[in-house]
Amino acid sequence: MNQQELKEAALKILDENYVGVLATINENKPHSRYMTFFNEEFTLYTATSKKTQKVDELEKNPHAHVLLGYEGDGVGDTFLEIEGEMSEHDDQQLLEELWNEHLSGWFSGPDDPNLLFIAIKPTRMRLMNKKGQEPQNIEL
Repeated sequence: MNQQELKEAALKILDENYVGVLATINENKPHSRYMTFFNEEFTLYTATSKKTQKVDELEKNPHAHVLLGYEGDGVGDTFLEIEGEMSEHDDQQLLEELWNEHLSGWFSGPDDPNLLFIAIKPTRMRLMNKKGQEPQNIEL
């Protein structure tokens, strides 16, 4: 696959898969959890409360690793490995733009004082498990 095809495949995975694994660093050790992701091109966003451990971890170390796209069908499922840097975003315009009803189980709305979006800007992305192919780096 050429880089354009790899980018198109990656965007398809990002657009069609919402639940993935976010790994942060806690006391020099990886800490992973399932999160719901939204994207604008290759930048990922995930909602969280300002009072969570992942916010504390982000402030100490902004590096993250995300796995997104594995469908559970077995060997050969295509997914993304994403390394990136996290940042906090709570400006009202972004909160309103990214708000959706799936978040209503945790937050009262885009004006909830505890709502925060974490942005993950990729520094490295690889397309994994494409049937019969080696992992492929996507140039960002």
